[in-house]
Amino acid sequence: MDKEILHQFILNALSEDVGDGDHTSLATIEAGTLGKAKLLVKDTGILAGVELARQIFDEVDPQLRLNVFLNDGDEVKPGDIAFEVEGDAQSILKAERLVLNCMQRMSGIATKTHAIVKLLEGTNTKVLDTRKTTPGMRYLEKWAVRIGGGVNHRIGLYDMILIKDNHVDYSGGIRQAIENANNYLQDTGKKLAIEIEVRNLDELEQVLQTGKVNRIMLDNFDFDTLRQAISMIHGRYITEASGGITIDNIRDYADCGVDYISVGALTHSVKSLDLSLKAV
Repeated sequence: MDKEILHQFILNALSEDVGDGDHTSLATIEAGTLGKAKLLVKDTGILAGVELARQIFDEVDPQLRLNVFLNDGDEVKPGDIAFEVEGDAQSILKAERLVLNCMQRMSGIATKTHAIVKLLEGTNTKVLDTRKTTPGMRYLEKWAVRIGGGVNHRIGLYDMILIKDNHVDYSGGIRQAIENANNYLQDTGKKLAIEIEVRNLDELEQVLQTGKVNRIMLDNFDFDTLRQAISMIHGRYITEASGGITIDNIRDYADCGVDYISVGALTHSVKSLDLSLKAV
């Protein structure tokens, strides 16, 4: 947990929501009124964002007290109470919507990730997230993937070289793109893994002839071609399948023998878990 990233996120989110004050609470609740509220689960899934909620409440009012009953990664069902928060009523309500927005989305992501992880049990394949995240919430969404049992791919453009089709086309071909990437790392002294996307077996053969990469992404391969590609790679490189993969066919992709499967839907189209914060 990177507290500095969370601190900046919380400050920005509160500024967006609170502005110059929560005027409804200021107008209706006498200053100094004490209260208690519970985080009520109204759905079935995997809970995520409890530790984030702790940070949000602390940023809003360090005097708020949190009593946690369920933790990140726990399976939950309707009627469960994740935690109770006590303290200044105005502070609780100031934090309420940010806590719920984050926890509902994070729990939805963790729930979907967990379901896919269960489908992959018995294989050596792990599920990866992507950069298809909500701007400003990437750290939280990738955190939720880990809570659900998934694995984070690169965090952004800065922590891996991922050569995709546009990079190949702009640089003049696969061999040139790989050579350029390796020269760049040598010139800059950066130590980054290199992954390259291939669209067919001909491109894969070019990569295998060139070498100098760490991982190969096999994009939009059908099952027969994917199995053939895995055979050609023969364990020399980490493999990743992507494109056209759904919860209905992901096990079939895993059975082809890939190391990783990347699923953008973990973060770009997920149903939030239904949670609410109720006064006690």
